[in-house]
Amino acid sequence: MTQTPPEAQATRGVHPPHLYPPYTSSVGRAPHERLIPLPDALRDHTGPVFGTDCLRPDDNDTTRNARVNGEPIGERIIVRGRLLDSTGRPVRGALIETWQANAAGRYIHLRDQHDAPLDPNFSGTARMLTDEYGEYELLTLKPGAYPWRNHPNAWRPAHIHFSIFGTGFTQRLVSQMYFPGDPLLAYDPIYQGIPDEKGRSRLVSRFDLALTQPEWALGYRFDIVLGGPAPTPFEEPDHED
Repeated sequence: MTQTPPEAQATRGVHPPHLYPPYTSSVGRAPHERLIPLPDALRDHTGPVFGTDCLRPDDNDTTRNARVNGEPIGERIIVRGRLLDSTGRPVRGALIETWQANAAGRYIHLRDQHDAPLDPNFSGTARMLTDEYGEYELLTLKPGAYPWRNHPNAWRPAHIHFSIFGTGFTQRLVSQMYFPGDPLLAYDPIYQGIPDEKGRSRLVSRFDLALTQPEWALGYRFDIVLGGPAPTPFEEPDHED
């Protein structure tokens, strides 16, 4: 039994198509044959969930969790939001992981050859659990934009990657959070690959003065909705940009 061909799945709802030529990486890794569904296996439902009992106190704070010899350099920000299911109910105890470039737009990754400097006190990774209201909090630095050679003069907007783990080993969703007013959003094929404008807007955080800490950090709100009429767009888990 096979599923609908990839091309017919292209623009369902707010999710980006597998193949979107302006995003050049999708040309090579989008499926070009009919998908073959695999039967559910017992391990999919009973396998281990990634390390929810191994979180350390500063895991949700990238301004502290990788310090070596000083504070990381950049604009401190607070990102807070709720993880909600398709009916608007909070998802409690969910593990959220984030990763991002540093303030200069550089990842700690072998494939990142951008000549911007690395920060010895910043890894860009964080982990946190949602509380009883489905709320999470990330303390971090605002990431910088960076060039990525997708097309002439291509720059990725500032963004933070979010990964949400479910209750089973194979349950994982990946998305990105952007910042309001970023002029690069209009030129980014990953962001523009989401066919629905309302879907794109759900990936843009909201500045929140009430969340802002005086003389310390700006605050942003970013809720994540797992389904229903206003879901957050998610991406293939092997996106690297």
